[in-house]
Amino acid sequence: MKKILVVEDEVTNQEVAEVILKNQGFVTFVASNGKEGIEKAISEQPDLILMDILMPVLDGLSATEILKKDDRTRHIPIVAVTAKASNTDRREAETAGCDGFLTKPFRNRTLVEVVRQFLPE
Repeated sequence: MKKILVVEDEVTNQEVAEVILKNQGFVTFVASNGKEGIEKAISEQPDLILMDILMPVLDGLSATEILKKDDRTRHIPIVAVTAKASNTDRREAETAGCDGFLTKPFRNRTLVEVVRQFLPE
């Protein structure tokens, strides 16, 4: 079974993502900020990370940069998940090392489609 790490500070968003992903057969882990996300990425070695951008303690772009420089985690695809959807926001996410981009709020189907781009059945 494929493992997905959801790095998101809003509990409701965590729960929504978990339900959608578990219904698709994925194992999920949750982290509430970028620092915790880095720790869980190293310990759990997920197949994909969904990374919120605006979070306390350590933001998602900074966490992504750290993960992409670490030999233990650089191979893990990271999808930026954010309500900030401008072209500048997308470029910043790409520059930080994000492999994909998902705008909030998202439809269940859209989340699944983005995940399947990186984790085909």
